[in-house]
Amino acid sequence: MFAPPVADSQGPSAPPASMFDSMPGYEGTLAGGGGGFLPPPMPTPAPMPEPGPIQPQWNIPSITEDTAREALILYASSKCCYSSAPAKDGVITNMEAFNTYRYRLETFTESRSTEWSHEPYNGQPVDAYAQPPPGPWDIPAKAPNFFLNNQQTIKVPYTSSMKSCHGCVGMGRKPCKDCAGVGNKVCWVCNGSGFRMGDDRCSSCSGRGRTNCNFCHGQGSKQCDVCHGKQQLLVYIKLTVKWTNNSDNYVVEQLSGLHVENFSQVSGKELFRDSQYLVYPLINFPDPSVVQASQRLVNEHQGKFSQTSRILQQRQTIELIPVTRVTYFWEGKSHVYFVYGNEFKVNAEDYPATCCCTVM
Repeated sequence: MFAPPVADSQGPSAPPASMFDSMPGYEGTLAGGGGGFLPPPMPTPAPMPEPGPIQPQWNIPSITEDTAREALILYASSKCCYSSAPAKDGVITNMEAFNTYRYRLETFTESRSTEWSHEPYNGQPVDAYAQPPPGPWDIPAKAPNFFLNNQQTIKVPYTSSMKSCHGCVGMGRKPCKDCAGVGNKVCWVCNGSGFRMGDDRCSSCSGRGRTNCNFCHGQGSKQCDVCHGKQQLLVYIKLTVKWTNNSDNYVVEQLSGLHVENFSQVSGKELFRDSQYLVYPLINFPDPSVVQASQRLVNEHQGKFSQTSRILQQRQTIELIPVTRVTYFWEGKSHVYFVYGNEFKVNAEDYPATCCCTVM
């Protein structure tokens, strides 16, 4: 005789709240996170940032006609069905250079958050209540190089305790879901009758009408995936330290006709760089819109990120992105394309020969 399948009696999927102790300084810590980032302590007074030197040379050297033509030829060759004839044979009639400035502000921050966590107990030290745990911002963490994103998790000292596993109620094993903990299932060949046709005994189940469960190998249970069969868990507060490079750009709108979105794909000539704990907004820059953008972004970054994180370093740069508007004549019509960036990238939306395929 085989016992009928029993109801699935899995342990709770989430640890109960009673599993976590109350730790001084961490009373609001939740399991699985959700508590948000912890505000940093008030920073020590820092020296006032100094205005960075502005370089006096702001002109972009014009590209040559040969460079403009080679850029268009390369652009046409990169397209599957573009003919290179306009690029090679078109007559360039005008070239206009435009100054396009890109201002970038980067604020490198460190944020910290805590959550209750657990892992299978394998003899790790248990130190809860040995002494008060250090505050989340008092725990040392090695920061990476400035302006590089990174993350580190740290077990908060003096918060580790040993608890019975909630997933298996301390048994180390869970009932098998596939066979409901019985260890066997109805034979799929004879549907539980034990016979195939007439009085022929079923060879698949040897006439028993049931076969061993392949998932638990007939045991009716599987190792607990929470405690890995250890029956006990080490429960502790996990500190997550996150370093983030927060970056914002401002590109000056120009009358060249090239959309600002294109500039995200190219680099320019760096004319100015200023890196300090806190930077000072730009002054004495020839384009007032860049000065205004610098003032706005510096104020926004320092006000926004200091509320939930610790500012470690700021950096502001200005690039000159070369843009040349090229007008050329081909087969009786005038066309325009742009060559921009240090990479001489081309934007040619009205390229006149976009299909060189011929239907025979």
